[in-house]
Amino acid sequence: MTGAARPGPAAAREVAIVAFAQTRHRRATPELSEAEMLLPVLREVLDRAGLRPGEAGFTCSGSSDYLAGRPFSFTMTLDTVGAWPPVAESHVEADGAWALHEAWVKILTGEADTALVYAHGTSSAGDLRDVLTRQLDPYCTAPLWPDPVALAALQAQALIDAGETDEDALARIAVRSRTDAGTNPYAQLRAPVPAGDYVVRPLRTGDCPPVGDGAAAVVLAAGDTARRMCARPAWIRGMDHRVEPHALGVRDLTDSVSTRLAAERAGAFDAPADTAELHAPFTSQEVVLRKALRLDDGVAVNPSGGPLAANPVMAAGLIRLGEAAARIHRGDSDRALAHATSGPCLQQNLVAVLEGPGRGARS
Repeated sequence: MTGAARPGPAAAREVAIVAFAQTRHRRATPELSEAEMLLPVLREVLDRAGLRPGEAGFTCSGSSDYLAGRPFSFTMTLDTVGAWPPVAESHVEADGAWALHEAWVKILTGEADTALVYAHGTSSAGDLRDVLTRQLDPYCTAPLWPDPVALAALQAQALIDAGETDEDALARIAVRSRTDAGTNPYAQLRAPVPAGDYVVRPLRTGDCPPVGDGAAAVVLAAGDTARRMCARPAWIRGMDHRVEPHALGVRDLTDSVSTRLAAERAGAFDAPADTAELHAPFTSQEVVLRKALRLDDGVAVNPSGGPLAANPVMAAGLIRLGEAAARIHRGDSDRALAHATSGPCLQQNLVAVLEGPGRGARS
């Protein structure tokens, strides 16, 4: 159910993102529980879609117990959904972008007509760099405790050594992203910041994402239901996700084969896009993704500011899909690519193609 339409019932269904909402992302929210942080977002997105609490045909969430520091923490947020009367609900221990993929499949198969998808992350609750080492191979890599910044620095240095970028070019990516965030009231950093000192050479402070807390939610709907809910639905024309080998030593860190393959399967190369929301937490990773997705200078990349301006872990990928959809809702975009990633050095990647009304489904 990825790429071009397949024969059968799934091929007959069009699915769109019809509403998007997010928090105003902050460095820390110690005064709020995850449920308290999420509740206003869910109310807003349901209001925009014209749904009552519990009315969505399917609910799917994305988060990580490692961030919260307690098992099954995601069950606490179900109070905000309205779990009584009982609702059809699922959860992924991953970024909310993967929850959106599950909900999309649910609608494609005809098991639901609408879906509520949400994600949340309190990155400030612990030492994020230590927490994210749990994503590593537990036998050979994790015992060495390389954190995500150190691994991203290895990737950045490989790109520099290959002649694909340099430190000045990376600094320009940071300035552009945070300047664009100036018009985004939800961004955590909304103005250019100095490049700063090296965090791990060659990455400076400006090349790295901020640590912050936040949540986001979208509503999906099928066919005429989507058209009733939204004047300009963001139709999902294709979506796919792929994963690289777990062992970093067998990967070319200057390329992202999984992103390219996911993009091919999603139909990203069938027609040019005008917008791309890339989940590139580090400036060097935007270089890799631009190459994998064949993006030229005519594409507006991360006009929201991207994860360099706000990077709530487990919600940042869903936000990329939401921001791309919101540009279509407003009429600022007709065809957008949205990308989400998980794991060190762009290990797992999801690509979605979104189109506005009038573009038509691909044959």
